[in-house]
Amino acid sequence: MLVIAAPGQGAQTPGFLSDWLTIDSFADRLSWLSAVVGLDLAHYGTAADAETIRDTAIAQPLLVASALAVAHELFPDADYGCGSADIVAGHSVGEIGAAALTGAINPEAAMVFVRERGQAMAAASAVQPTGMSAVIAGKPDEVLAAIEAAGLTPANFNGSGQIVAAGTLEQLQTLADNAPARARVIPLSVAGAFHTVHMAPASQRLELLARSIGTARPVARLLSNRDGAVVESGAEYLDRMVAQVTHPVRWDLCMDTMASLGVTGLLELAPAGTLTGIAKRNLKGVELFNLNTPDQLDDAREFCARHSEAK
Repeated sequence: MLVIAAPGQGAQTPGFLSDWLTIDSFADRLSWLSAVVGLDLAHYGTAADAETIRDTAIAQPLLVASALAVAHELFPDADYGCGSADIVAGHSVGEIGAAALTGAINPEAAMVFVRERGQAMAAASAVQPTGMSAVIAGKPDEVLAAIEAAGLTPANFNGSGQIVAAGTLEQLQTLADNAPARARVIPLSVAGAFHTVHMAPASQRLELLARSIGTARPVARLLSNRDGAVVESGAEYLDRMVAQVTHPVRWDLCMDTMASLGVTGLLELAPAGTLTGIAKRNLKGVELFNLNTPDQLDDAREFCARHSEAK
């Protein structure tokens, strides 16, 4: 049982697409996706510094384009980017890439959606300084109590040992100053309090946009961040992506679904490492693969063939 996973915002690093752009087909696809969103994604994936690609309006399209282009190099002959995957899931903005890879929406619609999402979330974040911090370790009930006491929202539930809090920078500092017992509070490289009420204006913008996006039934099991459910309707998944902007990411429940379906292998698309790191702690016995450079493609295809239920 094979899972293909697309990472969320914060996974991007300077130059992470440099090696991929030596492949003509990858460069051509990225050029097309860049034209769709009106951004030079090749520049942002190679030459831009960390602070530049931290910008929500840049990071989100860059990550979705990366997922789409890398997946098509992994499965160049497949009708859809998810190839032989049995399950496809994305973390936060990664859901948009997951939707396109399964055919729930088309790639161009995905890029327009993520461009508008990134711009709207950046605008919402500019209203007042906000951010997110990961709380590592500690007892879950004590962690949630400390987050609530600081006036923050638990925005990401990433499985055992990690809950992400979101809110104003002052609230985040309060949490850091009053960290739960045996827990560490680590600021994340994101420029806003995502998946909270702070993002309500972005959700309203996306709701209007979604009315014009065509949808189809996903060709693989597509998991939702809302509750880990397998969503069989593209229209429902699109509605969920709109609402998800202001709701917590329940990646813990996505992993519960993976486990219940009998996952044996999880491959994370570039920039990989975040989701496999979480899976290492939560999906014991599942083989993991970080696909970060094109010289890994043959090994990645062998990994997928070995774990795919459809082999």
